[in-house]
Amino acid sequence: MNRTGVVIVTYNSAEVIERCLDSCAHLLALVVDNASQDDTVELVRRRSAVKLIANPTNRGFAGAANQGVAALDTEMVLLLNPDVQLETPVDSLAEACSQNNVGLATGKLLDSQGKAQIGFAVRRLPTPLTLVFEVLGINRLLPWNPSNRSYRYLDLDLTKPAEVEQPAGAFLMFRREVWQRVGGFDTRFDPLWFEDVDFVKRARSAGFKIQYLPGVTARHRGGHSIAGMEWGCREVCWYVSLLRYASKHFRPYAYRGVSAAVVLGSLFRAIISVIRRRSLRPIQVYAKIARIAALGLISGPRRQIGVFE
Repeated sequence: MNRTGVVIVTYNSAEVIERCLDSCAHLLALVVDNASQDDTVELVRRRSAVKLIANPTNRGFAGAANQGVAALDTEMVLLLNPDVQLETPVDSLAEACSQNNVGLATGKLLDSQGKAQIGFAVRRLPTPLTLVFEVLGINRLLPWNPSNRSYRYLDLDLTKPAEVEQPAGAFLMFRREVWQRVGGFDTRFDPLWFEDVDFVKRARSAGFKIQYLPGVTARHRGGHSIAGMEWGCREVCWYVSLLRYASKHFRPYAYRGVSAAVVLGSLFRAIISVIRRRSLRPIQVYAKIARIAALGLISGPRRQIGVFE
């Protein structure tokens, strides 16, 4: 078994995939394509050293990631977004993951200007209060509130190594044992969002620590995975995944609190979006989100998370 490999999930990623593959040419790479309609598959096929799984339908990020990890015969797996380019070797991430009390690791994500992506690259796991503040827009209006500072690790010195709670799935290395122990990524988070949060939450609950190593860097364009999603679909998918996470990990009263906040926040966002977009479409979108959240508010959390569909 090889030591380290990289899994890259693509969807209409022709614009970025070649630079990503160039940056990790020293690693055993496997691309799982979710039925791209552009030239992504053709560009990957030109590289004989890169393995490819071309799905005929979009299996979502979690499903495709599981496919890739299962097919990649390596001890360590680096999950990498196609709009990420490695700038340094990742050997130290693999070394960190190999420690008995550690199982996952990440490095420093940089934006296009070379600045650290503060608040995104690493975060603390969300609490009920965190998500309430998120859906009500408080974290955007008052970004320096204590809850948001804690959630986005604004108190963390990103120049120093540290144990962290939630690295971004865009740049995450883990030991195969971790993936096997927790049962992989939960495919009910479909098509995306919160599947990586859920994964690291379960990994930490299983006793694995997560290391942040700022000496390992990668450049992240950001927003690529959602660029082609229609706005309304994007909003609904994000809220549904958020509620799935809350249903799975929070106590009933806390889950109901988050659901109530989503209902209230949907009203505010619908009004603001109607004004900004000069369209009545937001009313339809946020009414759907509010109905889903209201169901959770009435019935409480359910282990069969598919009730949100």
